Amino acid sequence: MEDIQQQLAALRRRIARIERRPPQRPAAPPRESHPSRYLIEQFMSGEVVRTPLGEHFETERVWERHRRHGSVDISDLAALPEDLLDPLSGGEIACAAPARWAFLDTETTGLAGGTGTYAFLIGVGSIDASGFRLRQFFMRDYGEEPSLLYRLAEHLAQFDVLITYNGKAYDQPLLETRFRMARARHPFDRLPHLDLLFGARRLWKLRLESCRLMDLENQILGVEREGDLPGEMIPYYYFEFLRTRQAFRLVPIFHHNAIDILSLACLTAIVPFAFRRPEEAPLRHGADLIGLGRWLKQAGRGAEALAVLRRAVDLGLPDALLFRTLWDIAAMEKRAGRAEAALAVLTDLAASRNPYRARSLEALAMHYERRERNPAMALEMTAAALALGETPQLRKREARLRQRLEKAHRNGKLPL
Repeated sequence: MEDIQQQLAALRRRIARIERRPPQRPAAPPRESHPSRYLIEQFMSGEVVRTPLGEHFETERVWERHRRHGSVDISDLAALPEDLLDPLSGGEIACAAPARWAFLDTETTGLAGGTGTYAFLIGVGSIDASGFRLRQFFMRDYGEEPSLLYRLAEHLAQFDVLITYNGKAYDQPLLETRFRMARARHPFDRLPHLDLLFGARRLWKLRLESCRLMDLENQILGVEREGDLPGEMIPYYYFEFLRTRQAFRLVPIFHHNAIDILSLACLTAIVPFAFRRPEEAPLRHGADLIGLGRWLKQAGRGAEALAVLRRAVDLGLPDALLFRTLWDIAAMEKRAGRAEAALAVLTDLAASRNPYRARSLEALAMHYERRERNPAMALEMTAAALALGETPQLRKREARLRQRLEKAHRNGKLPL
């Protein structure tokens, strides 16, 4: 019994010692560089917008008038003429104030399109008295799409023109599909659409390897992006946000979309001007002028096209473009009734080794035979063309000219 009492006493003393110890704080969890969950409205400036169809997130940003984006002053955007888009749009947008233009770009869950592709971020830029304003519509989850589309349609109602870059092939068809999937009417039927990609390609495809928006932003506007997120990575960042709710992953996507739209607006201050006033086009490379001149020719603006092509030759061109351009100039001069001007260009082409030499010699032969009534000179041009390559037409012309000369000799009209 005494042993039990001693053991109990020892146990009581041990318990008392434990109770007298200060409580230990639980170990703090390891700190993360970013919170595991962070609501986007707490991480970025903006607000959760509620509509009859739910809610989504929106944010707005302004580039003030005194700022620049590369070579373009933001203040210049508001001063763009109302008829600027008329020639490039083929007359579809005859007159519209710059404040009524909507510059749109989307960020999507994939590039393939189709009903499974969502536009999770839609940016709409506009020109106003304060500068350039951008509103971005973002769905924090797929269920917010109806609300986002509702507000997008509401926002676009204040504009008369839609401007995109490759939007006719991608952005607008994708958004029309999303509206149909949401059983809502899309707003694009009433908005004339100018896709700036086509005008940009006409101007720069002969000089630049790529006419992607980012490449033009760098080569034409002189803007160098830093820390930009590659476009192909954007869907993965969004999927990661859906999985982890780490809102910091969205910041580079919003920035990428914003700069795309700002660059689109600034290029709109450059590209349409060339087609509206070709003689004042601020183009410093001959190849760029060739692209413009070919479009003017196709549009039936021959006099302007001819002036632009001659200006391109004066600026200097690589041989591959030079000889084709001289040939086009000769043909246009001939159609305009300026035979002597055409003759001078054809003579230059016939005098040097180039892909158009034989055709120029044949054209000179036709000129001397029909206009100058000089069969001897025509035969000389024909023989020179035949030395470069035979064709049935040339052989037929040669035979006809020889017969004509022989007949003239017999009749004493030409010395032997």
